[in-house]
Amino acid sequence: MKLRKQVTVCGGAIFCVAVFSLYLMLDRVQHDPARRQSSGNFPRSQISVLQNRIEQLEQLLEENHQIISHIKDSVMELTDTGAVSPSGHLPFRSANGSWVLPFDGRPTFLAVKPQDCQFAVGNRGQADVQMLDVYSLLKFDNPDGGVWKQGFDITYEPDEWDNEPLQVFVVPHSHNDPGWVKTFDKYFTDQTQHILNNMVVKLAEDPRRKFIWSEISFFSKWWETADIHKQEAVRKLILGGQLEIVTGGWVMTDEANVHYFAMIDQLIEGHQWLERNLGITPRSGWAVDPFGHSATMPYLLKRANLTSMLIQRVHYSIKKHFASTRSLEFMWRQAWDTGANTDIFCHMMPFYSYDVPHTCGPDPKICCQFDFKRLPGGRINCPWKVPPKTVVEANIAERAHLLLDQYRKKSKLYRSKVLLVPLGDDFRYDKALEWDQQYINYQKLFDYMNTHPEMHVQAQFGTLTDYFNAVYKAHSIPQGSRPPEYPVLSGDFFAYADREDHYWTGYFTSRPFYKSLDRVIESHLRGAEILYSLAVANARHAGMEGRYPVSDYALLVDARRSVGLFQHHDAITGTAKENVVIDYGTRLLRSLIGLKRVIINAAHFLVMKNKEFYRFYQTEPFLETVSENVDRPSVPALEKPGLKTMYVVLFNPVEQERLCAVTVLVNTVRVRILTEDGQTVPVQLSAQWSSASQMSAEATFMARLPPLGLAVFHLYDSPDSPMTLRSDTLLRLPGRSVTARAGDPLPVRSQQADRKDDPREVKVQMQFMVYGTRPSKDKSGAYLFLPDGKAKPYNQKEPPVVRVVEGPLFSEVVAHYQHFQQTIRIHNVPGVDGLSVEITTMVDIRDQTNKELAMRLVTDIQSGDVFYTDLNGFQMQPRRHYLKLPLQANFYPMPSQAYIQDSHHRLTLHTAQSLGVSSLESGQLEVIMDRRLMQDDNRGLGQGLKDNKKTANRFRLLLERRSTGNKMTDSGTTSFPSILSHMTDAVLNHEVLALPVLPKRRGIPPLQTFAPLKSLLPCDFHLLNMRSIQSQDPHSPSPYTALILHRLGLDCGLEVQNLGFNCTTTQGQLNVSGLFKNLDLQLLQPMSLTLMHSSTPLANDSTISLDPMEISAFKLKLR
Repeated sequence: MKLRKQVTVCGGAIFCVAVFSLYLMLDRVQHDPARRQSSGNFPRSQISVLQNRIEQLEQLLEENHQIISHIKDSVMELTDTGAVSPSGHLPFRSANGSWVLPFDGRPTFLAVKPQDCQFAVGNRGQADVQMLDVYSLLKFDNPDGGVWKQGFDITYEPDEWDNEPLQVFVVPHSHNDPGWVKTFDKYFTDQTQHILNNMVVKLAEDPRRKFIWSEISFFSKWWETADIHKQEAVRKLILGGQLEIVTGGWVMTDEANVHYFAMIDQLIEGHQWLERNLGITPRSGWAVDPFGHSATMPYLLKRANLTSMLIQRVHYSIKKHFASTRSLEFMWRQAWDTGANTDIFCHMMPFYSYDVPHTCGPDPKICCQFDFKRLPGGRINCPWKVPPKTVVEANIAERAHLLLDQYRKKSKLYRSKVLLVPLGDDFRYDKALEWDQQYINYQKLFDYMNTHPEMHVQAQFGTLTDYFNAVYKAHSIPQGSRPPEYPVLSGDFFAYADREDHYWTGYFTSRPFYKSLDRVIESHLRGAEILYSLAVANARHAGMEGRYPVSDYALLVDARRSVGLFQHHDAITGTAKENVVIDYGTRLLRSLIGLKRVIINAAHFLVMKNKEFYRFYQTEPFLETVSENVDRPSVPALEKPGLKTMYVVLFNPVEQERLCAVTVLVNTVRVRILTEDGQTVPVQLSAQWSSASQMSAEATFMARLPPLGLAVFHLYDSPDSPMTLRSDTLLRLPGRSVTARAGDPLPVRSQQADRKDDPREVKVQMQFMVYGTRPSKDKSGAYLFLPDGKAKPYNQKEPPVVRVVEGPLFSEVVAHYQHFQQTIRIHNVPGVDGLSVEITTMVDIRDQTNKELAMRLVTDIQSGDVFYTDLNGFQMQPRRHYLKLPLQANFYPMPSQAYIQDSHHRLTLHTAQSLGVSSLESGQLEVIMDRRLMQDDNRGLGQGLKDNKKTANRFRLLLERRSTGNKMTDSGTTSFPSILSHMTDAVLNHEVLALPVLPKRRGIPPLQTFAPLKSLLPCDFHLLNMRSIQSQDPHSPSPYTALILHRLGLDCGLEVQNLGFNCTTTQGQLNVSGLFKNLDLQLLQPMSLTLMHSSTPLANDSTISLDPMEISAFKLKLR
């Protein structure tokens, strides 16, 4: 309690890193050379000496405040000042204190074709319903709607079905969470296996019975243990249309926090499994439980050749509005679509839940009486106090009419005379008794209805696709096409509220450690897939397939499945029980170890200069991967005491050339680093701080890495290393007299060279804020964000310990607070790395109760109430801050970026992990970093969030300027990042992997850089994956590779700086056969996104073409 009081009572506002500028660094600290310790270690005995000098430092810092100088782009520096280094090529400091580096001054060019810029400004296909308009239209009030609490009274005329009877499809389903309050395996053992075993028996008893299943993670586990008779029975049920696999993904994915790489990957994994084991292709999507729905999902399902989809968890006010306008079924179209190519038919369920009480009609009290699992004597009953009755001769007429009345009312909300009635709930049908209770009673009701023509109804069990097909047939149109008069909708369905002001916006941040881990593993998975595909193809080309560890494929499969499992809507969301979270984490870490092995083995083969020398030893790896350092994930450890020389291989997972600063730990300060051809590179030595004042050495050097390639560098201990320079470090410890002050705004210049005509700066201030939760009744939990009002500034009594490091390659400011450590780093590198500010916040709130920590950026950008957040790292979605909504309703998921803009500037916060974001005032962006909550929020989890970990949240802050004469062109409904922003996202999400070469007794054979691409990939293409396709044996690959490409949408209206690589666009054209060096392309076949449907193969030398935003898959045979 005492501690809690201290934290809350702490006076003084935050002394934020904002005291230092983002782009302006401390420069003229007059160090006393005798006083400066090169080791930077401060033994306890010297603390008192330091205390005496704090006052001097105070003054110096104050002086600094006025005389900070700008780190300029070195190339600009040389051209502006005409400066020449005294020694000709060494790094040196120019007159104004900026560092000038010797670069491999290769000029880079930017050649974006004007046609490739048209997409962002072009016309869009008009949607009838635009979700942004729906938001501004609705009051979001919550009047009592009668039996349908959140809706309205539904009435009908008894003769409405006289000419066209009502067709009812009752669809039995069982929602199986692959982990939630039990682990995946425990659910399988306790429930899922029994559901599937009973299904085989019970469906076979009557050909009229139907069932749908969606989660392939569970289905595949059951299949592996099922005997041949069960497997045959399943094939027969599917063939006969009694069992349908819906969506067919590995899981029913979350749609808020997931990245589109993983959404696609888990869908491919499920579909590949179905193709191999059952030979079927899913037609309809089923998503009854994700907490809000993203517009990315309909696009991916459409690209996978599904024709229809269903969604359920949508804000109750939106459901009510759609029901009243009969718009619950619509064609869902991408906001950026210029035609109708992305349209997919979507059915939205109208009521509160997918359980039986909320699916037969508007009155749960009546519907519950038709959930025959709740018959008296069972474990569960009806909360409305009227139990179901077994259907018998005496009551059948009354029961059938009561149920038909609900069916008719529900059908009034839709435009066709076809009705969908789901029949199921979580983990239903696990006992044979329940199959009998439901199927026998319903069959009696159907038989009665169907034999009484005066009821004008045709009722039966059906699958989801049976329902959709009947809708298409009723309108006499082909499957998947738009029924006449049905609305076209674009936009998404966040944020979700299921009742009152209970917005499910907390889970956008819950358990950020795992959200972060997920993305690290996804990057490793993509890197491993690409390197594995290239290594196997190169081994085939060299006739060395037998010597390569092709069996690594099993490790890839394991990782795909672990990552796929984690995309489940109770996993990445942070909404599972603590022991289940640990289970997911264990699986992910196991996969990470496997992926590192795949990467090492592929890199080993690919960097050998003479492949004849290549030997693979399972027990003796050639390379190692460095363990992720918790405090700074980007620092690989290269410490080997007594080692005089070593090689390191750097892997660049990005599809463009990369000029970047790479940091490795070293065991000597006399390090010299050479490129493969013997050129010495500039190195900045700095302290690696294990705590606020403990350190060892780390070397940062400049590397130019080939796209998707492996570059070899040589490190050795050399007394003569003139290119190796030490950083200056200034440590500021809090003195007794110092109080924390609110940070002054930091000027950030919006371009690197000072413009003579317009020195306009954007002031960016960073504040840390704290949210509490409500004092009574409903409180925040894993799902819900229910704050106790506006955020309060984060306070602590002591000012932070601040460390300023400055040098030729990077400068950084680190501030240590009680609950977080903030690092702001600027790279003095030409190109993408040097154009944004790197921000890392280590958060640790384990001693807090019911607190959420937020980082808020405050700027003078005139953004009004509009901000932009991404959906799944795939597309940008404009948002508006509404005062009519509660604070928590204005938060949205931010899987990869959010920005605010006005007619002059755009400020983008790029993130390496999914978190919740909002803009609560003009010019602000605010991110929730972590949340610690002591209670359950009544959504079935039964726990709070108390298992917080120390978590590094990584960001890049990018300020861009609208080019003059190119004012904002964003329509209200679409917006696109710039090419620089896309590249910043790529370098943040796909860090360079450092692979040290392990010393060998026999010496190290000659190594060479591996650069796989023969020609540049256009810079508006993202290579999403190169995935080796399975053979009939699930643990070994076929000779085929899936190449998945995404053509990015570009906003060209922002000024482009020197990107550091050659960037060209080609109007979406790409010649695949000319892409890979030393490999022959033997097949080029366009495929559906999940590889289930193929088109005619193209001629091998064909040029493929992608539209902006398009994701396409191709089957390649490379050797």
